Amino acid sequence: MVMIISSGVLEGFKSKIREKIFSFGAHIQVSKYDLKKSFEESPLNTQSNLYLYPDSVNGIDYVQSYSNKPTLLRTEEDIMGVILKGIGHDFRNESFKKNIIEGQFIDLPDSGYSKEIVVSRKIADRMNLGINDPVILIFSRTNYAAPTYRKLTVKGIYETGLEEFDEHFIIGDIQLIRKVNNWDDTLVGGYEIFVKDFSQIDQIAEGIFNYMDYDMQIEKITDKYIQIFDWLKLLDRNVVIFLVLILLVASFNMVATLLIMIMERTNMIGVLKALGANNQQIQYIFIFSGARILSIGLLLGNVLGLGVCMLQYWFKIIPLDAENYYMNYVPIKFNWTMILGINLLTFITVTVVLLIPTYIISRMTPVKSIKFN
Repeated sequence: MVMIISSGVLEGFKSKIREKIFSFGAHIQVSKYDLKKSFEESPLNTQSNLYLYPDSVNGIDYVQSYSNKPTLLRTEEDIMGVILKGIGHDFRNESFKKNIIEGQFIDLPDSGYSKEIVVSRKIADRMNLGINDPVILIFSRTNYAAPTYRKLTVKGIYETGLEEFDEHFIIGDIQLIRKVNNWDDTLVGGYEIFVKDFSQIDQIAEGIFNYMDYDMQIEKITDKYIQIFDWLKLLDRNVVIFLVLILLVASFNMVATLLIMIMERTNMIGVLKALGANNQQIQYIFIFSGARILSIGLLLGNVLGLGVCMLQYWFKIIPLDAENYYMNYVPIKFNWTMILGINLLTFITVTVVLLIPTYIISRMTPVKSIKFN
């Protein structure tokens, strides 16, 4: 039961955190090669082969454009620096909409630019913003030109629980950034690439690197947010250690149980040996008895473990502190391959361990066993 619950929680954490990250940043980002480490991007052209023909690289699922622009978010009472992430009609908003907690996602017009933005819950609380509140975005310009002002409206409020996003980013129309930067409609800040199999991200990134233009640079999400993915790897290691400890405890308990069964049936063992039964035949009797007890324990453990997981999955009974765990409840994901593997590993390991106490039977003599009291 404990192993099933821990595996469900681990898979749930990994799935939810990756889902939050990928809803805001794709598996791989491609941008213009630039020595400057700032959010003022050099533009890429959407006429690139990588954007037009993503199927040319095996493993790519989808490519979308984006652009980032640092700006000042101003209200009547306060002002703060944020990063406007501009998205276009090719943006996969289905996954990001899961993060919307108030209002709606922005509507992108066919011409001009949308005058709506989506801000995070942290930014909204800090700036005292609500749905439909007006805000001013102030964009700096090069060559000592006067800054550009744009009046927009808050259309929605999102929350990912990830400070890297919630404390810095707002979502708007990429056409607004093009307007401010004096870009034409074919220029973007970069491409966000989704892969079909995340476990193959390194191989796919190598294929993209070999296919992309000479003036581009590539960055994997696992490198950009390395601290989060290192934390997930640490969770994997901790859960493996935990499962091994639980398995050792289960094996010790079953060995102790079988030893007690052998001691209680010493007279029976002596009678069976006197009637001609060999050690191996008597050992099989106790191993089968132990396997029967183990099977009942596995059945009850699966019912209880899966039952607790289902209750948490549907009703979210156990809460969490979002500040520390990136979400406000314990997530659950049913990885049936892992659950089946846990059951098989437990059954095989404990059954093999049961061979240890049964060797005591070979040291018992019929006369002493029958007299044993």
